[in-house]
Amino acid sequence: TGEAIVRRAPDVAYLTLAVESRARSPRDAQRQNADAMTAVQKRLADAGIPKDAVRTIGYDIQQEFDFEGGKRVPRDFVARNAIQVTVEPIERTGEIIDATVQGGATSVSAVSFDLKNRAAAEREALRLAVADARARADAAASGTGLRVDRVVKIEDDRQERSVPPRPMAVMGRAAPVETPVAPGLLEIRASVTLTVSMK
Repeated sequence: TGEAIVRRAPDVAYLTLAVESRARSPRDAQRQNADAMTAVQKRLADAGIPKDAVRTIGYDIQQEFDFEGGKRVPRDFVARNAIQVTVEPIERTGEIIDATVQGGATSVSAVSFDLKNRAAAEREALRLAVADARARADAAASGTGLRVDRVVKIEDDRQERSVPPRPMAVMGRAAPVETPVAPGLLEIRASVTLTVSMK
């Protein structure tokens, strides 16, 4: 078995944010939410975020209820619209978070970082894992007075991203200061099992 880890600085960020609106009727909640999301998307456009970098990932309208005296009492209707925003370069992540909150976003539920060309890093990790497995096989063979004759099979055991999204929450509208964001390094892991014949 061979393993390898490739560390790379991310070059793209993904923000998940939402606008939530409350009203006594579903129509009013929907209208208020549409106005608020339009304001958020205008902020994004003003900040230079292209339309194709913004996509809707969830929308719902539900009525809230309380329990009083063992009975369910209807309250406001809540409309929630969630979008994902792709941010490039990632150095603008804090700026874009602030712009959307100032524009009316009520929550930023996740900030995640990735590589635009993740496949290249995955291939590099796999190559290094195979080299590690071969070196281990050579060492094992040498310890028994044999040598590796040929590689019979290579199994790719695992390729994964180890850095999870970074959760954030925003209540109300933030002050006009830039939110600090630290992306760190991404780890791309690879693990392979090498089957060899010895002689």
